[in-house]
Amino acid sequence: MIKIQTRNKISPVGLDLFERNEYEVAGEISSPDAVLLRSYKLPENEIDTTVKAIARAGAGVNNIPVDACTDRGIVVFNTPGANANGVKELVIAGLLLSSRRIHEGMNWVSGQTADENLSKNVEKEKSSFAGSEISGKNIGVIGLGAIGVLVANAAVNLGMDVYGYDPFITITSAWNLSGRVKRTESLDQLMATCDYITLHLPLIPDTKNLINAEKLKAAKTGLRILNFSRGGLVDTAAVKTALNDETVSHYVTDFPDPELLGVKGVMSIPHLGASTAEAEDNCAVMAARQLQDFLENGNIVNSVNFPACSLEPADGARLIIANKNNQNMLDRILAVLAGEGLDIVDMVNKHNNGIAYSIINLSASHISAETMKQLNAIEAVVMTRQIGG
Repeated sequence: MIKIQTRNKISPVGLDLFERNEYEVAGEISSPDAVLLRSYKLPENEIDTTVKAIARAGAGVNNIPVDACTDRGIVVFNTPGANANGVKELVIAGLLLSSRRIHEGMNWVSGQTADENLSKNVEKEKSSFAGSEISGKNIGVIGLGAIGVLVANAAVNLGMDVYGYDPFITITSAWNLSGRVKRTESLDQLMATCDYITLHLPLIPDTKNLINAEKLKAAKTGLRILNFSRGGLVDTAAVKTALNDETVSHYVTDFPDPELLGVKGVMSIPHLGASTAEAEDNCAVMAARQLQDFLENGNIVNSVNFPACSLEPADGARLIIANKNNQNMLDRILAVLAGEGLDIVDMVNKHNNGIAYSIINLSASHISAETMKQLNAIEAVVMTRQIGG
């Protein structure tokens, strides 16, 4: 029985993919094989020694100790693109809310409960909330992954002039991106050109405080910033200063910051980007399928710390092995198998970020405990597993 530990409420649409005669799924479970979570902050000391994989039903993995998992041979999965449409729709809502001053107008109306002349006063006061249309305006999309591409294409369809910035755009994203999106060479150029910028990239050391005081010096006056990616991408102090001097007119964020609450021009949304029934279902289904494929077959898709790797099944035993990508490691692994008289039917070896991962189909129906011991004894091997046999 394969054991899956859940650390959040996970959509039953995803959980139902785990056949109950093969899997045990529960929040409280001993010696789990895998962990499935959403936003739960998972410390390393809560990860059982039996855990082989952790799946995040969402894109960001800041709540998972990824480096520690890599050292322990634990594969960490995420679900890029599964919540993309939900986030895209909220970005479009943020565009309209900040442009048309809808939020301010609705708040004013809510305060008129005792006004017997509401209709008359609405006509009198509505000019106070006059906004601007987004059609014909310039928007810069920083990060053209699954969400960024959807946002850019939607903005094109809304009549906006769209500028994209992503030095590391993938071939898949490039194929899906509208041909009307203009390429921008630098962030400074984007800031100077655009009436809006929207952020769609991960929070890593290189992107922390990407929007800072220096970058805001180049901004077009009245810039509106939309951040539905990660709070740490924007320097809070810098954007607060820019709002005060009106370099920035609005900051719309899905990540409320105590320092910005009550600041004029700030619209704080309580992290609703992926909070739709559809997005939760999609993320849960993708995460469950990835865990199944890895636990049952050793295949890896959408891991943030291990290379993508898959191989069709065969009749014999399958060896899964991961190691730090040191010199001659594959030769040493194959030497052990040859020494034990194990013939290889098929194999695949991939590496990424200093980790190599191999799937090896063998003609034998079983790999002995002694062979597994020898493989684990090789320096720099971080994980081995036998499937079948």
